[in-house]
Amino acid sequence: MEAYLDTHVAAHLAADNKKKLSRLAKQAIERYDLLCSPIVRIELQYLFEIQRSDHPADYVLQHLEDTIGLRICTISFDRVTRAACRESWTRDAFDRVIVAQARAAGDAYLITSDEHIRAHYAKAIW
Repeated sequence: MEAYLDTHVAAHLAADNKKKLSRLAKQAIERYDLLCSPIVRIELQYLFEIQRSDHPADYVLQHLEDTIGLRICTISFDRVTRAACRESWTRDAFDRVIVAQARAAGDAYLITSDEHIRAHYAKAIW
């Protein structure tokens, strides 16, 4: 089975900051094949540019690929954006696409600490 990581979970894992993750999130990370939406790359880069992350997105994602086997999802962007148009519960474009990516992957699990996402996506894990 697969589970998707949201941006902040990916950032915590890359910084080896697992103490910020819940017990269920840690278990899911160990149990599932891990993926993320390509938009996570953009959000990670934004975090780097505003100095909320120490490393650029490409470094973070390569590190996660090397250490935990993270893969970038290859579902077509058109399919994901169509799904994102149905995520009208938020104005946050990153959250819309991240949730839509998990939905487009057959309602896959999504590991996230975001309460707003968890309130609107039944397969969110935290």
